[in-house]
Amino acid sequence: MLLTIAFTMVNSTGMTKITSTLGIRGTQLPGLQYRFSIVAEVAPNIPLDSTEAGELGFIPITGGPVSGDLEGSVVSGGGDWCLRKAPGTYRVEARYGIRTTAGSYIDVYNTGILSRPEEESGAMNHGRRREYFMTTPVFRTTDPELAWLTRSVFVGQAVAGNGATTIDVFEVLLPGTASA
Repeated sequence: MLLTIAFTMVNSTGMTKITSTLGIRGTQLPGLQYRFSIVAEVAPNIPLDSTEAGELGFIPITGGPVSGDLEGSVVSGGGDWCLRKAPGTYRVEARYGIRTTAGSYIDVYNTGILSRPEEESGAMNHGRRREYFMTTPVFRTTDPELAWLTRSVFVGQAVAGNGATTIDVFEVLLPGTASA
């Protein structure tokens, strides 16, 4: 898609028209490539605070497997600070670590939104009937073989329940880039 912008300037000698053509890639969307899954096992919610902003709880992360392009396990001791904004709407902010099967450590900072229409009064939630739980994990590591985790944007599609949160992690690819 091309966008043409025309400017008309008036100066002392008359009018001058300046035209510029810009290439806009708005019709090309980034791609997603599945990379790995995290199963973060959790302990029960611990209520922390209740204010006009919402109800804040802490959910301890106790372990769990990691599988796919990244193999290892979730390190016990992390947690998820979960802010209930309204019935059925939560803002989540988790911090935890992953230890790979090779022994490397990865720090994970993962924020997201969980929407459960069945908890809302009136329950339809604009026609959506299923849970919406999307996250944006950010990874840090000193292992050069895992540097790919620090050079891309990732999104997570999550499901919570039965003592764990499962997150399928996808790498966001440049438009026109084929997944491997």
